[in-house]
Amino acid sequence: MNLAASIDAHPADAPALVCPGDVTTYGGLRELAAEIRGALRARGVVAGDRVAIVAANDRSFVAAYLGILGAGAVAVPLNPLSPPPELGRELAVVGARLVLVGSTAPPSLGEADTTDTADTTDTTDTTGAAELPDVVAIDDLAGGEPAPLVERADDDLAVLLFTGGTAGPPRAAMLTHGNLRANIDQVCAHAAAGAGPAPTPDDVALGAIPLFHIFGLNAVLGLALAVGCRVVLAERFDARATLDLVAEHAVTVVSGVPAMWQAWADLPAGTPSQPAPNPLANLRLAVSGAAPLGGDVRRAVAARYGIELTQGYGLTEAAPVVASAVGSSAPDGSVGVPLPGVTVRVVDPLGEDALVGDPGEVWVKGPNVFPGYWGDPEATRAVLGDDGWLRTGDLAVVDDDGFLFLVDRAKDVIIVSGFNVVPTEVEAVLVEHPDVAEAAVVGAPDSETGEAVTAYVVPAAGAVPDPAALVDHAA
Repeated sequence: MNLAASIDAHPADAPALVCPGDVTTYGGLRELAAEIRGALRARGVVAGDRVAIVAANDRSFVAAYLGILGAGAVAVPLNPLSPPPELGRELAVVGARLVLVGSTAPPSLGEADTTDTADTTDTTDTTGAAELPDVVAIDDLAGGEPAPLVERADDDLAVLLFTGGTAGPPRAAMLTHGNLRANIDQVCAHAAAGAGPAPTPDDVALGAIPLFHIFGLNAVLGLALAVGCRVVLAERFDARATLDLVAEHAVTVVSGVPAMWQAWADLPAGTPSQPAPNPLANLRLAVSGAAPLGGDVRRAVAARYGIELTQGYGLTEAAPVVASAVGSSAPDGSVGVPLPGVTVRVVDPLGEDALVGDPGEVWVKGPNVFPGYWGDPEATRAVLGDDGWLRTGDLAVVDDDGFLFLVDRAKDVIIVSGFNVVPTEVEAVLVEHPDVAEAAVVGAPDSETGEAVTAYVVPAAGAVPDPAALVDHAA
């Protein structure tokens, strides 16, 4: 098997990707992925090599992702907005063979510092990682001699995604072909069991969540490509522009983070004499994830657009979806029930199952659970037991009807618009400033992003830190 083969059975003339001014069919996407496979092989890429992608949500990202997987290599999607030192650290940690960049990749990528690997326990072979890997434009890989798909086993590595979700500073979570495909199948099985509308080839999905994030990569893109529907890609989220895309292309499925739904709810409506048409009129499935969904956001979306917004729960290490309230009678605030094939325990501090209504840590088990962090057995052992249970660091309660409610996080992570921010990373940057002796970073409630990063600093002797200068330094 190979996850990239998920697009092979769909009609060649069926639309797969919709980008501004461009529609790519499944036949065209298959050809482009095969050409990229051939170009990668011509450059010496072999099965197991790590190949990074630094691109926005566009056709080039999707083609590169499928081409890398199809060549038997390991895709490493990275945030194109990350500062060069961070990109350099990540490239060094995974020992990337190549970096494939889209048209919107940062021009400063060549400044990335890949020499600082002191904060990683990676023990894998990273020969050549002390220098920036070759950087290749994705568009330059098209048009070459196609190459056949490389067969992979379920437990062969497919993707490395950096996450700070369960183990402090961001580490590269390993996800296999089997992990990613299992979660797609679990989501489909949840719908097939009567829990909400099942995805079909006739659906039109919005791809606004960044594809370097597991939510966008597998829960949106991977699921849509496996089903054979079309994906309308938005390179960046702008509330008005993205909502116009939804209306223009009659989008039927939207998965987003709470901040995205809040931004849509806050857009001004039409005047009473000239009411604006409902841009979400064609929507049949609206899902929120990656951060807790407040009842105020859900009610605002319902009042503004007349749709029922439900939420789910997941994490990178579970590829990602663990539970979903879609199609259920879950009470307000619940993330629903575990997907078919996913087992969840809520465990008290003594390692026993918590009583109904009592908080405990969420443990997850199933074929979607990752095998560990790249080159970091210590971090892996901290979250993954020999028995296969993933200790998520999230605290939850279960009610009498079996519905799961997240109540807190055991891990020290701030969630900003669905993205994990690790306080110790920000603190380490702040104390590098000559005016700062010590720093402590916490999350503060924010109406737009869910949480905001807030720093408290102790001035260095004789210094008077300028807040604006500290913000610039941290950027």
